[in-house]
Amino acid sequence: MSKVTKEFIYGMPKAELHIHLEGSLEPELKLKLAKKNNIDLGMDTVEAIKETYQFDDLSSFLDVYYQGMEVLQDRDDFYNLAMEYFKTAQKHNVKYAEVFFDPQAHTTRGVAFEEVIEGYYKATQAAKKLGIKANLIMCFLRDMSAESALEHYQMAKAYQDWILGIGLDSDERDNPPLKFAELFKMAKNDGYKITMHCDIDQKDSIKHIEAVLYQIGAQRIDHGTNIIEDQSLVDYAVENEIGFTKCPVSNRFVTGDLKSKEIKSLLDQGIKVTINSDDPAYFQSYISDDIYTLAQAVELTKAEIIQLAKNSFEVAWISEAEKKNYLAQIAKYVEKED
Repeated sequence: MSKVTKEFIYGMPKAELHIHLEGSLEPELKLKLAKKNNIDLGMDTVEAIKETYQFDDLSSFLDVYYQGMEVLQDRDDFYNLAMEYFKTAQKHNVKYAEVFFDPQAHTTRGVAFEEVIEGYYKATQAAKKLGIKANLIMCFLRDMSAESALEHYQMAKAYQDWILGIGLDSDERDNPPLKFAELFKMAKNDGYKITMHCDIDQKDSIKHIEAVLYQIGAQRIDHGTNIIEDQSLVDYAVENEIGFTKCPVSNRFVTGDLKSKEIKSLLDQGIKVTINSDDPAYFQSYISDDIYTLAQAVELTKAEIIQLAKNSFEVAWISEAEKKNYLAQIAKYVEKED
């Protein structure tokens, strides 16, 4: 097949499965909401905000990330944040999205749980008018207690029909997956889908991935690139069709490396790799940009780009009929482009 172009990637129908809505807070909206809510950011220009986006590891990123959330105060703010993401995703021909949100990051600031979820859910319904189906994944902050996670899990009971899956994110240091094992067992029993972050090059990365796969039994792993260090885990993931949501550009910001060779190797070995944007406002790279960056780094072929798009729907938490429909859209697009 011919050389991959940015236009081909942008036009490809795709699903995004690793996007933090709070991480899609662009500087322009941040300033607008700060003014609306009378919050002093100590900065009054887009350029000044972007100058703070200097990260060299996960912790330094999270410091800026959580600070930015202060401008989110009511359900309209959460709705507008999510809608800005969906409008951008439409330009990247995202047809389906499973979006993360972090309620603890807001309730600890005094924002009511219902303000968060009702704003976000309203946006997922409005996204249909943009041609995007969207579902919510509620994540727990792993650097908070298991008791806090359980408290928020109980808060979400009244909204269970609005939440497709449960995830785990934030700082992995000294916060292993098994810290939340009982809660995730409960979530599985309650019918939620399960995914967990296993961040890049963390202490005990392999041990954490092993726990997520064997003991917790997650259907997907977010990041998880260190799995390449253990062939038995790779083989298990291939055999059990575990999805891996990779975010190469954010990798480069927090580790100095896209991890492109590792991602390509996992794809070659049959891992259900997907490419996503993670926190696009902070890394200034949305889903198609991440795919293109990876394609340039390791010279992906069109066939491999197509496989990444197929993977995104195949490991999405949607019905088989929906998967078939989306895969048919990919086939139609490729036929038209060839």
